[in-house]
Amino acid sequence: MKKGYLWGGLGVAGAILLVLALLPQILATIGLHPAYERGEFNLTGKKALIIATNHDTLGDPEDGVATGVFGSELTIAYYDFLDAGMTVDIASIQGGGIPFEPVSLRWPLATHADRRYLNDPAAQSKTANSLKIDDIDFRDYEIIWLAGGWGAAYDLGFSEVLGTKISEAHAEDVLLGSVCHGALGFLMATDVDGSPLVEGRTMTAVTDKQVEELGIGITPQHPETELRRLGANFVSATAFRDFFATYLAVDGNIVTGQNQNSSGETAQTLLRMLDERD
Repeated sequence: MKKGYLWGGLGVAGAILLVLALLPQILATIGLHPAYERGEFNLTGKKALIIATNHDTLGDPEDGVATGVFGSELTIAYYDFLDAGMTVDIASIQGGGIPFEPVSLRWPLATHADRRYLNDPAAQSKTANSLKIDDIDFRDYEIIWLAGGWGAAYDLGFSEVLGTKISEAHAEDVLLGSVCHGALGFLMATDVDGSPLVEGRTMTAVTDKQVEELGIGITPQHPETELRRLGANFVSATAFRDFFATYLAVDGNIVTGQNQNSSGETAQTLLRMLDERD
């Protein structure tokens, strides 16, 4: 091989390795998991409950694709609440194991919170042995968090038990938050007057555009469609691909984040609201 070709090949290989090394930063620059400010809170004695899906397959149960909760939509809130001094419990519709969207915990999508989770046996035990929502009084908590991920499209919005318990918590002015498909957990809930809880409320969640762009229209529920159907004032941001957009909506005691990029700001907003109450 001539020397020029050798050095040229090495140069191309080096450039590829550099791009791969910088890929997480490149993705962050265009909107994935943007940096967010973490406040200093002392909320010792307060409790937060994170609810996630039990559903682990996208599409056909026999030969579908593995799915579950999107990692950062659970882990970021978990550690933000925990680091604020709160006791954090993790629950699901059926109890037991909470599956994770596999790619969400891998490079280049994994966040600082995901990596922390992967080295945290206590947190892993909570997701492997999650509490069953039937056995929990949501009114015992100051914050309820509904995590998303494609798996949530199969169970959160269909659970009458979840709807009833969210309704009870709302009636007691518990702070309620969600990101992405987690907003489906509000669908079965009602306000104190019996109307749909989301009716007339300004809310956000994963957009129909993002669902289409990611090719996950196979799921039985799409948050934007369902929220609009029940009369919510749906708001969102957009980008060249909505996977890189982010938006936050606050309406009374309900705080919703558009997608995985909104997890940090949504969690911090709930913490600030709780801190201000104290």
